[in-house]
Amino acid sequence: MGEVVDARKTRIDAEEAWQLLKDAAGVAVARGKKVETLNPGQAGREAVLALVLGPSGNLRAPTLRIGDHFLIGFHAELYGQLRSGK
Repeated sequence: MGEVVDARKTRIDAEEAWQLLKDAAGVAVARGKKVETLNPGQAGREAVLALVLGPSGNLRAPTLRIGDHFLIGFHAELYGQLRSGK
């Protein structure tokens, strides 16, 4: 495991979130039972931020960075796939 940041202590606002995500190969955003996957370079700043920011205007937690991909929000099935290496 790499760096761990406590979202309760370190807030990541819209500009910081975009700087993290803009060059990602893919961003998977879990909301409830749905997972939406997008490429930030194609989707654009506003579309990405609309999905990844919570009501407070900060990056939603949990957020995982795996190589050049991000997983934002909790989705049990998707996390299970990560554990099994699929």
